[in-house]
Amino acid sequence: MSLKAIIKRVAYALGTPFRRAQQRKYADADRGIARVELPNDKLLPLVRKYVAGGEKAIISVKGYSMRPFLEHLRDKVELAPWKELHVGDAILAEIAHGHFVLHRIIDIDGQRITLMGDGNLRGTEHCTQSDVCGIVTRYIRPNGHVIEASDPRLCRRIRLWKRLLPIRRILLFIYKQTI
Repeated sequence: MSLKAIIKRVAYALGTPFRRAQQRKYADADRGIARVELPNDKLLPLVRKYVAGGEKAIISVKGYSMRPFLEHLRDKVELAPWKELHVGDAILAEIAHGHFVLHRIIDIDGQRITLMGDGNLRGTEHCTQSDVCGIVTRYIRPNGHVIEASDPRLCRRIRLWKRLLPIRRILLFIYKQTI
């Protein structure tokens, strides 16, 4: 079996589309849509206030810490107010004054929550339940495809990815070669 075939199989197993290197993920420029970016320190406090008021908000993902499930400036997420938090949920949390992260919950100990990005190899962040700004309820792809956070197939992939922590470095290398 060729290396390309192996990479395709691993990418498929992780739910990641295999793309040629020549294809770019920023299709907005091709469609003539202008993109305006606000710094996180200006936007995310407003999102926090909006979601705390019972509304939902959609934000673009910035950064690479949630690879392979979310990609920098390609994907969007819908944030909603939360009632209950579970291990495996992706949340937006303020881990320090003015410093927000969109990471997945890996442990809950009373009020203390431990977070880690899907693309992180080590290192965790900690916050309390009062620091949680919103929970991700939907993943929105650039083509308009929406994946519910409660989708059983997505939940299985997330559990599998968590167990693959010892070999994430290799899998992330393969993923970077396929996008």
